[in-house]
Amino acid sequence: QVQLVESGGGSVQAGGSLRLSCEAIESIFDRINCIMWFRQAPGKEREGVAATPMWGTASPYYADSVKGRFNISRSRENAKKMAYLQMNSLKPEDTAMYYCAAKGSCVEWFDAGQLESWGQGTQVTVSS
Repeated sequence: QVQLVESGGGSVQAGGSLRLSCEAIESIFDRINCIMWFRQAPGKEREGVAATPMWGTASPYYADSVKGRFNISRSRENAKKMAYLQMNSLKPEDTAMYYCAAKGSCVEWFDAGQLESWGQGTQVTVSS
């Protein structure tokens, strides 16, 4: 089973920036080829924010609501895979618990229902 740990959340004012980190450790049974970021605000469904393939030159994926403001990047070292979410021009509507997830491909990366392993999440709060 994939192990996932998020870090980097906090509180900022609108227009500010935060950088989230996700550390994912794969097992011999679960190879990580895609790391995704999701978020969930109180009373709302979990939604996909961004995803990055961990190999090759394919471009990352973004939800329309964060395009141009968020940037996802990656690094890897053996079984440990890292994904970073640089969040700029933050808005109050970006306030949510942010989770990372991982799976074997980025196909339908935004579908939270396909995922079984989640990290503990990291809170992002943006005040107006």
